[in-house]
Amino acid sequence: MRKRPLIVLSTVAAATLLLAGCSGDSTPESTGTPAPSAETSCLADLASGAGSDAVTVEGSGAEAKVTVPEGTDLAEAQRSVVVEGDGEDVMPGDLVSLRYQLIDATTNEVLSTSERGPDGVLSALLAAQQPQQIVDPTQSTVFTVAAECLPIGSSVVLTLPAAQEGMNPSVLYVETIEQLPTTASGSEVDAPEGMPTVELDDAGSPTITLPDSEAPTETEVAVLKQGDGAVVGAGDLVTVQYRGVKWSDGSEFDSSWSRDAAPSQFQTSGVVTGFKMALEGQKVGSQVIVTMPPKDGYGEGELNDTDLTGETLVFVVDILATTPIEQAP
Repeated sequence: MRKRPLIVLSTVAAATLLLAGCSGDSTPESTGTPAPSAETSCLADLASGAGSDAVTVEGSGAEAKVTVPEGTDLAEAQRSVVVEGDGEDVMPGDLVSLRYQLIDATTNEVLSTSERGPDGVLSALLAAQQPQQIVDPTQSTVFTVAAECLPIGSSVVLTLPAAQEGMNPSVLYVETIEQLPTTASGSEVDAPEGMPTVELDDAGSPTITLPDSEAPTETEVAVLKQGDGAVVGAGDLVTVQYRGVKWSDGSEFDSSWSRDAAPSQFQTSGVVTGFKMALEGQKVGSQVIVTMPPKDGYGEGELNDTDLTGETLVFVVDILATTPIEQAP
């Protein structure tokens, strides 16, 4: 029976960090990846060893053949650099594109790859701590440990010891390709009349000004910047910057920009209907604005000060990346 990569990676992530002598804050942000501090450091910065050095890699990209020789001791988490890149160093919290393969170190079976992405490439928001729940392998801190403290363009092998009895050790092979922008990079588009207006500061943070009119009764979505990247599919794992305000008084109720502009990541099937409508079908690099009545937000009811029930909401969203969810075998 083929192992589930989510189970493998979520199980070994904590063990890998423990073996590396790392400890992190156990209380994550309510949404997205916690923002790295101004003095961000690597989670592990693992050294190479006999185990990781024994792993061979023939070729590169989607054609890379990763082999773990029989009898290799993988009792420790180790990292060996196959090729060192020449870009900026990768750090926790970075958004990057990459290729990867996850290998069962005992059988050399390929458990998971990035082949589901365009040209075998996926985006990854490198988690600063392990999410409580992950829906795709790229969310695991194992990817951060593999890529961190090395230049973009590097390829590495990371050995992952068996974290539980009955599990085989694993090897993660990762090639980082480029740093991805953390604001929408598309071409500006004029919004339809009647929509809220948006002004961006030098960092790309939006200020939303509401029109002097009645709140809309149907969800409306408009493109403010047109990207040219991959199209967000139903159920994809998306990476975004966003700001949300209430139509009733213009006050902000949630924003990635207010959390040190750290991008957030979630599955489109895990957000309210209006937000889902704003994301699915759009291209990466786009910035969209969506106005949604309560029926597509947090439900009908009387306005109150404690939640968003009965509120018409406005979001401005920068779509930074989208990752098709890996399907169970």
